[in-house]
Amino acid sequence: MRKKNILLVDGYNMIAFWESTRQLFKTNRLDEAREVLLRKLNHYAHFEHIEIICVFDAQHVPGHRQQYDSYQISVVFTKEDETADSYIERLAAELNQSARYLVSVATSDLNEQWTVFSQGALRVSARELEQRVETVKSDLDKMSAHIDLTTPRLGSLDDTQLNQLKQLLDDMK
Repeated sequence: MRKKNILLVDGYNMIAFWESTRQLFKTNRLDEAREVLLRKLNHYAHFEHIEIICVFDAQHVPGHRQQYDSYQISVVFTKEDETADSYIERLAAELNQSARYLVSVATSDLNEQWTVFSQGALRVSARELEQRVETVKSDLDKMSAHIDLTTPRLGSLDDTQLNQLKQLLDDMK
């Protein structure tokens, strides 16, 4: 039985470290930074066929714990007195109890990395995840450049076969 890949992401940790979101974080444009991060993680999840749960601390968005699906990834805002680290640690431990999941945690917090690693999860730094995401984007861009969108195929026949069919039709007339 193949294990399901789950990536737990410390959202604000990624935003603070990623080149594409760092300046937004520094200027307190957190909504924009979250959208950039979630959009990129969404593409990555689709391409890699993994489930992503992105967790944000409630300290930046006060209120009760919220959870909603944005794009095709799960987004969680922790309770007001709960850190993303503690939520991720608890969830990683729960998921690792099942033999059905292969859990990875994306954070550059060294204490967090060691904690989840001791629970059996794989660890991924913010820089490494950003590189993976950018590699996937680059691969998708290359693939889309080779797709001929100007002449859609009408079927599974190639030009030679189409010409043969035309000739047969002409012969029948």
